[in-house]
Amino acid sequence: MENQEWDLIIKPKNKWLDLNLREMVRYRDLLWLWVRRDYIGAYKQTILGPIWHFLSPVFSTFTYMLIFGKIANLPTDAVPMFLFYNAGITIWNFFNGSFTASSGAFINNAAIFGKVYFPRLIMPLASIVSMLIKFCIQLSLFLVVYIYYILVNGYHPEVGWSLLLIPIDLILIGGTGFGLGLIVSSITTKYRDLNQLVGFGMQLVMYATPVIYAFSTVSSGLKKWLQLNPLVAPVESFKYAFFGVGTFDLGGLIYSFSWMVISIFIGLLLFNKAERNFMDIV
Repeated sequence: MENQEWDLIIKPKNKWLDLNLREMVRYRDLLWLWVRRDYIGAYKQTILGPIWHFLSPVFSTFTYMLIFGKIANLPTDAVPMFLFYNAGITIWNFFNGSFTASSGAFINNAAIFGKVYFPRLIMPLASIVSMLIKFCIQLSLFLVVYIYYILVNGYHPEVGWSLLLIPIDLILIGGTGFGLGLIVSSITTKYRDLNQLVGFGMQLVMYATPVIYAFSTVSSGLKKWLQLNPLVAPVESFKYAFFGVGTFDLGGLIYSFSWMVISIFIGLLLFNKAERNFMDIV
């Protein structure tokens, strides 16, 4: 029998952190294919289609304006209410979408994983890119209203160099959502009831993050506890970049970066471990 040369040799992963990044590069076309599927498929059989990217944050913004702005009368650091709540919703949706998509990487794609081989990490990475596209669409709505308030309503935020913080905030928030999502995705392959707690937990995390309230109005005693949340610093930094008010905490951003690195590292370890036995479990 003649010697044969194989184009691809699939080997079991014997190491916990066997990422094989070269293989990820080879399958980059598949990544963009999944990004296209996530973006187009989500609204393919809807009447309004991608317009929901704009309507959803607008509805949420007006709801928060009514409940927290008018009824609860929570201060917004002298920022127009629509801008304040819409900024918080936009950045929170990016984290929530990144986390949710990553946490369902195994369960939502079990049928595909059992039929064909490809780097499984492609799925959560594609979801993060899709969420980034969605964030950019929602951010464009915020910027239109933001410019309107400046040109027509005479709103003059004190901004400058702080706008450079926005890419850093996105990396911290998206990376944290990605890492925590991988951890949850790996655990829920075996313990499905954890999914019931995730939705409830995300609501608690949102209220522990200055999305719908000004962090400056929180008492000093409570601030110490809230600052343990790694999302507080980048969310506040995101608002500070556009409004010039709020809190810019360099130490908090470093703390968030440490959280992001640790969560991604642990998430990759657990993801690779779960991948080896996933089809046997499901």
